[in-house]
Amino acid sequence: MKKWLFLALTAALSVSVQAANLTEGKQYVVVEGQQQSAQPEVLEFFSFYCPHCYHFETQFHIPQKISESLPEGTPFKQYHVNFLGRQSENLTRAWALAIAIKAEEKVKLPLFKAAQANTLSSMNDIRQIFIDNGISAEQFDGGINSFAVNGLVSKQQQLVEKYQVRGVPDFYVNGKYRVNMEGLAHDENTFVIEYVETVKGLLQK
Repeated sequence: MKKWLFLALTAALSVSVQAANLTEGKQYVVVEGQQQSAQPEVLEFFSFYCPHCYHFETQFHIPQKISESLPEGTPFKQYHVNFLGRQSENLTRAWALAIAIKAEEKVKLPLFKAAQANTLSSMNDIRQIFIDNGISAEQFDGGINSFAVNGLVSKQQQLVEKYQVRGVPDFYVNGKYRVNMEGLAHDENTFVIEYVETVKGLLQK
């Protein structure tokens, strides 16, 4: 048991050291034409229809681990894309509402499960998920087409275009660096550690 724990800690430390010496083209790529953000930030683009995004959330817990590892005050934002699944545009709008009313953690997993099971046929189905998870019908109906939600829908779409996002999950750090998933370890446990450490390392660049 002690030997296993020692090996696990050694592996984690090794990954941490690697993250401090990131290599462009391996763990990350520089996003062409983008200036570094004035303040540190981490953005994830995802889709409720994306199986890999679902695994990132429920199996690997990468968004959670990244969020928990960030320095205090560093924002981590998750934005939905429109290019996967028949209800993608409605889900982008619904996710904007969740952000606006701070209900992301209430509806994220139920929306993922419904999209993965392909049971969403209209905004009414999405509305019911919100209601089933503690958001009142009045709050949903009054917010879904509100000025604030319209603005968040536009923001998500504009950022997708800004970064030319074509696949998800996709993580960007400080507005300039994109995590290169293909350059990370293929072993599941090491992959998760490297992903989180890469984000942490890029925040220091």
